Amino acid sequence: MRLMAVLVDGCRGLRGGAMAGAIHGHAQHGDPTFQDFMGRLLRRVCSPLFEMVRSWVLEGELEDVFAEFFIVGQPVKAESLWQEGYLLQSDMLPAFISPVLAQRILRTGKSINFLKVCCDDNGWADAATEAAVCVGTTTSRGGLGYGQIDALEALVVEAAKRIDRHLMDVIHKRYRFKDHCLAIKRYLLLGQGDFVQYLMDVVGPELSEPANRISSFHLAGLLETAIRASNAQYDDRDILDRIKVKMMDHGDGDRGWDVFSLEYDARVPLDTVFTASVMKRYLKIFNFLWKLKRVDHSLTGIWKTMKPNCIVSSPFYKEGTNIRSQFVSVLRKCQVLFNEMNHFVTNFQYYIMFEVLEVSWARFSEEMDSAKDLDDLLLAHDKYLTSIVEKSLLGERSHGILRNLFALFDIILQFRSHADRWFERIYELQLRGKGKPKSKAKAKSKEVDSWVDGGRKAMIQLAGELFRKMGEDLDSIAKDYTSSLDAFIAQLPMQQHVDLKFLLFRLDFTEYYSRVSSNK
Repeated sequence: MRLMAVLVDGCRGLRGGAMAGAIHGHAQHGDPTFQDFMGRLLRRVCSPLFEMVRSWVLEGELEDVFAEFFIVGQPVKAESLWQEGYLLQSDMLPAFISPVLAQRILRTGKSINFLKVCCDDNGWADAATEAAVCVGTTTSRGGLGYGQIDALEALVVEAAKRIDRHLMDVIHKRYRFKDHCLAIKRYLLLGQGDFVQYLMDVVGPELSEPANRISSFHLAGLLETAIRASNAQYDDRDILDRIKVKMMDHGDGDRGWDVFSLEYDARVPLDTVFTASVMKRYLKIFNFLWKLKRVDHSLTGIWKTMKPNCIVSSPFYKEGTNIRSQFVSVLRKCQVLFNEMNHFVTNFQYYIMFEVLEVSWARFSEEMDSAKDLDDLLLAHDKYLTSIVEKSLLGERSHGILRNLFALFDIILQFRSHADRWFERIYELQLRGKGKPKSKAKAKSKEVDSWVDGGRKAMIQLAGELFRKMGEDLDSIAKDYTSSLDAFIAQLPMQQHVDLKFLLFRLDFTEYYSRVSSNK
């Protein structure tokens, strides 16, 4: 009676697993009579608890009317079922069930419910039955009880192994998880080169307009045009239909380039991995890569503007020494600045595409294939995204160097804008200065490129003023670019990610920038 009184006092206010744990704490005694009594008592007390464990790991059923179990369910949407649908209550966990075993029990039941609710799959039932048969345990009620912890653990381990294996098969084979990850890499992370090039070409003029004047429907049509014009047209239609145009929130001064993005429609059950927060991280990476591609595309545009066949035909070469030297000087400055910018962008783009995206993907692919359960898969995907974010200078610790990088991008875009205006003005001068002979005889006696409209001297004066202004602008842009590039390179060795050393080596493999910096 004294023992009963002690147990009543010790269990006051407790229920379920917490009460079973409290009684279990008094069972460690040397008296055989005492042990026998406590054993019979605990078998009766723990019978509902063990039945709830059996029902959970073999059927995914949470039969807990009086809130006595150490696992609790919450009403959530299907995409949040795995992460938030079921939680472990540590205060309801009895001492004879270890935290590791409790986590395995939790995950096994979650896997069954995920298969039932999110995957509309019933194959888990065969896996659960096979697990029970394998360990010699019945799937009916009353098969396990207090004192059979080893048998319980064997059942949980076997059920978890078989059900998790079935879940991975469903995710990979039925829902083609790896194919969708690869599609996101190709389209959101801009790995499909020809598609990206076509997309940049067709949406570029549209995105130069103010954001509030751009139609998402029109951009969606341009996206489809880029798909059909590239090898993306041969991709699975289900995958292509998931690629959408997204216009982010914008202010009055924003251009289309500032708000354009692509998104991928990850449906149930894939949205358990590609959650809203995960897709925000993908959006952040896409915006960065899109800006990098835009800068590269702008440099290509500058080169097309300066291409040799446009320069050689210029009438300025036929003018006097002064105007010719001004023209050659401006072109040389333009070419030198272009080469410096192109060197930086090419090597930075190479680093991002190969040292960051491809290396991260290779590691993720290995971990994806070896994942034994959904938690392993989620962890591997999170590591994959984190690796890309950190190596791409998008992490919390890289804000300073990222500002310098974006400053470099802005200067290159400014250079493109100036170059377009300069060469447009040069072409205008050429057209205004070209004579129009009245007959073939006169055409033979006069140079086609002679300057007549407005007077030759006036045109030379206009050209000289233009070249002087171009030279000043080029010097200013070159100064800003050099300053920003020096600041960027100086910050690279201070970054904690070891892979950034490869970027530093590629940018400064001749140690030119290091020598220039040390001489300042």
